[in-house]
Amino acid sequence: MYFKRILLVGAIHLFCTSYVMAQLNVQASEAFVKRILPKESHYFQVESLAAEKGNDVFEIESKNGKIILRGSTGVAIGSALYYYLTEYTHCQITWNGTNLKLPASLPVVPEKIHKNTSYHYRYYLNYCTFNYSMSWWNWERWQKEIDWMALHGINMPLAITGEEYTWYEVYREMGFTDQDLQAFFSGPSYFSWFWMGNLDAWGGPLPVSWMQSHKELQQKIVARERELGMKPVLPAFTGHVPAAFRHRFPNAKLKATNWTNGFADTYILDSEDPMFAEIGKKFLQKQTALFGTDHLYSADTFNENEPPSDEPEFLSKLSARVYEGMRQADPQAIWVMQGWLFYSDRKFWKAPQIKALLDAVPNDHMIVLDLATEIEPVWKSTEAFYGKPWIWNMLNNFGGNVNLFGRIEGAAKGPAEALHDPKSGNLKGIGLTMEAIEQNPVLYELMMANTWRDQPIDLDKWLSDYIRNRYGNTNEHTLAAWQILKTTVYNGKAIRDGAESIVTGRPTFDSTTVWTRTKLNYPPAELLPAWQHLVQAINTCKSSDGFQYDLVDVTRQVLANYALPLQKKWVQAYRQKNQADFQKYSKEFIELIDDMDKLLGTRKDFLLGKWIAEARSCGTTAEEKALYEQNARDLVTLWGDENSPLHEYSNRQWNGLLSDFYKPRWQQFFQRVNDGLVSGKDIDLAAFDKDIKKWEWKWVTEQKSFTDKPVGVSVDVTRQLYKKYWKKVQAAYAI
Repeated sequence: MYFKRILLVGAIHLFCTSYVMAQLNVQASEAFVKRILPKESHYFQVESLAAEKGNDVFEIESKNGKIILRGSTGVAIGSALYYYLTEYTHCQITWNGTNLKLPASLPVVPEKIHKNTSYHYRYYLNYCTFNYSMSWWNWERWQKEIDWMALHGINMPLAITGEEYTWYEVYREMGFTDQDLQAFFSGPSYFSWFWMGNLDAWGGPLPVSWMQSHKELQQKIVARERELGMKPVLPAFTGHVPAAFRHRFPNAKLKATNWTNGFADTYILDSEDPMFAEIGKKFLQKQTALFGTDHLYSADTFNENEPPSDEPEFLSKLSARVYEGMRQADPQAIWVMQGWLFYSDRKFWKAPQIKALLDAVPNDHMIVLDLATEIEPVWKSTEAFYGKPWIWNMLNNFGGNVNLFGRIEGAAKGPAEALHDPKSGNLKGIGLTMEAIEQNPVLYELMMANTWRDQPIDLDKWLSDYIRNRYGNTNEHTLAAWQILKTTVYNGKAIRDGAESIVTGRPTFDSTTVWTRTKLNYPPAELLPAWQHLVQAINTCKSSDGFQYDLVDVTRQVLANYALPLQKKWVQAYRQKNQADFQKYSKEFIELIDDMDKLLGTRKDFLLGKWIAEARSCGTTAEEKALYEQNARDLVTLWGDENSPLHEYSNRQWNGLLSDFYKPRWQQFFQRVNDGLVSGKDIDLAAFDKDIKKWEWKWVTEQKSFTDKPVGVSVDVTRQLYKKYWKKVQAAYAI
């Protein structure tokens, strides 16, 4: 039953005071080592080491038959372990492929290794990541991610799981009814945009069982993060209130705002209203009772919503009031602000506006995230955020789209170059702020390799080490393939983020659609030799999990690119009224989708069935399971309702989605086009668009199981597709 009153026997005080990272939690670090290496953990010994200049430090040495891992925090111990695994045993742990084949006798460290970091903060996550990737995570999956963070040196993770429970308690105590809140809380796939004030209620109503279970999940998350020495960034109040606020507090100063993406107005409480600070204080007090605090609070007042005035004085006062709301509840509060708005709404946020917003808060009580520094380094146009401590972040992925893309040279050089730039001001850290994870693992490994060095990374050497650790060996073919990948998909040129395939777009005669942009940052023919080299490396690398993933991903990208020249063939046939050629090439297009679907079905990384099964597993009743499945289906297709302007924003090249959504959508389009060729009438595109929207929404609201386990052998399917398509793709690019 929805929104039954949750009764608390007493306030839960897990971490009522600040977490003091005074010394290493040896027991927690030993448990961490055992989780990573359950069979070999007894060969390692954990010891404490004092921080240097307030920053993390680690040491590794061999002593008395043990590998000694010393560190200032659990994160430093995690980094020490990963350094040993990558440098001495040539192993690797990524989301998309892990190699933990340790030698029978662990290598000795000949001389003590000592590493420190120049980056006090190593930030992790974006609000969007919590939905595009993490919507359905349970504790087992979160535990793996927190361990991944420790291995990669991350000590400042965003932690917003369970926020809805805190607000439920706050608003109930303020007199709001379950009905009021039912029209406020979104479904689980949409929390990120709900908390940022972009939408209300969509994807709901939110079951109380979800709130209860995710309160408990958040308590586990922050407890584990803290015992490893991380300082979680918790949310703060930014003014977003239920629509019922208008009726319960008719004198409140509210502003209706609209995200302009097909959703109803949301309501923002003006920071001038006395209730703003009062509610902010209530929220932080309740949150601290539930989840503790490290005094770091995320608050983004105008995420893709323009302020009502660009007057610097107005913005300064607004900023001061938001901070004051935090300070009243926690005098040690530090506001962690995403700098995305300074990039996404550059027409509004000029120097006077940005300076006014930032200057209103003391420098030691604010940290600015330069959210997409590798794309647009905002710090360079703001005098390094006018003295505020700031963090250099790589965003890289938008919407969870599946593509090979990144700015690999920027990740190798950018942080160190900024660190040594005399104009970089109060640079305090680096981080990862992708909208989704579990893709392009090379970029994230590379970016976090900056943590324990202060000079630009020698990319060619680093790539050679990466290949060896990932595949278990290096050979001429894998080295050649990665040199090509470096200069093609990962060159970071021409486009902001990775291109999609025309396959995932709503059917069209055009070469691109609104959220299916097919412009590549390289000539597609130049990627083909990388595919060829990986196929030639199969015999020596096929036992590697990471190699299998890369082989599938590169094959997928080649086929995804090939869809565009194939589309041009059936478009040309249609325009020439050549029915035979239209049928031939449209059939090949559908066959290509089937082949991509089969390929992707060999890897767990690309399964719609896994996404849906995990969503349904969160439900405690048939009704809840159906709601979560609809949330899961909607986010990766329409995003909103059948008229959503965001359809395909979060498109995925996934097994199951290709065969059950994209393929039948194209088949319906081809049938209408073919019928028109037979009758001599052009397809009515407006009528098709109207009908296909209804079909898409029907698909979103259906329930159907898909395989959540890989089927087939990746290398075998790749060989089949290479044999079938190699000459075709060469011909398509006139090689």
